[in-house]
Amino acid sequence: MRKNVVIATKTMCHDAEGFWADLDTSLKRLNTDYIDVYQFHNPPEVPRPDDPDGACGGLYEAMLEAKRQGRIRFIGITNHKIGLAEEAVKSGLYDTVQYPFSFLSSGRDIGLVRLCAEKDVGFIAMKALSGGLITNVRAVFAYIYQFGNVVPIWGAQYMREMEEFIALAGDPPALDGELKSAIEDDKKALSGDFCRGCGYCMPCRAGIDLSMAARIYWFITRAPYKYHISPAYQREMAKVEGCVRCGDCRTRCPYGLDTPELIRRQYELYKRFVREHRDEIEPET
Repeated sequence: MRKNVVIATKTMCHDAEGFWADLDTSLKRLNTDYIDVYQFHNPPEVPRPDDPDGACGGLYEAMLEAKRQGRIRFIGITNHKIGLAEEAVKSGLYDTVQYPFSFLSSGRDIGLVRLCAEKDVGFIAMKALSGGLITNVRAVFAYIYQFGNVVPIWGAQYMREMEEFIALAGDPPALDGELKSAIEDDKKALSGDFCRGCGYCMPCRAGIDLSMAARIYWFITRAPYKYHISPAYQREMAKVEGCVRCGDCRTRCPYGLDTPELIRRQYELYKRFVREHRDEIEPET
C-alpha cells in the first residue's frame, strides 16, 4: 500500500538540529522509511541554501541532505503570508507550497495559484473550509475543482465528512448558478476582516481563546450552537471583557487583523445571539 499513498508532514524548527529530530520523529510515528512531501511550516523567511546566517540558516541544506538520503522525496513550504509564499514559488527551490485557499480568497491569492501552475509548483490549499466558517461543501468543492493544480486539505473530523469528500471527488459538482449564488452570499457575509482560525495570535495574556473569540458569531450562526451558548461557554467568552489591548495578538496575526477590535465586535454579536436564544440554554447541573 505504501507506494499508493502520498504522505505529507512538516517541521516548525528553524535550525538543522531540530529539523533532523522532527524528521526522525515523523518517520517513526508514521511507520515509514520516507516521506513524500516534507514541508517547512510557516518559517519567518524563505529558507535558502545561500543564506547560512539568516533566521533559517542551514535548514535548506538539511532538507537537501534528507532528500539525498532518500528519507524525503519532495521539498515543500507552508505559509500564511502571501509575500513569502510568492517568494518561495519564484525561488525555484520548492516543489509544493501550502497556503490558505477557498472561494473567500483574494485576487492576489488566486494569482498565487496561477503562479504555481506557471512555475510547475504544486499548490496545497489549507483551510479550504476557512476553519469551519464555510459549511456549503459542494460549493467550495466546485470552486476549488476549477483549479487543476490545487489539492485541498479539507480537515475532516468525522468519517461521514470524509465519505462526503470522497463522493464529491468521484462525481465533482458543476459550479452552476445555485452554487455560485451560495458562494456570493458567503463572500458578502464574510468579506473583510474575518478570522481564519489559524491560532498564530495565541497565547493571550488575558487567557482568551482568540481564535474562537474572533469568529464566534460567524461560527455559531453556521454550525450547531447549543454547546457554545451554555453557561460554561458564556463564562469562557466573558474573558473578552478582560482584554488589556496589549496588541500582542495584532502583531502576530499573519493577515494583519486588529484582533482586539475584532473580538470586541464578535463578543457583542455573541451576547445578542445568546439573548435571542436564551430559552434554549440548558441549566447547569
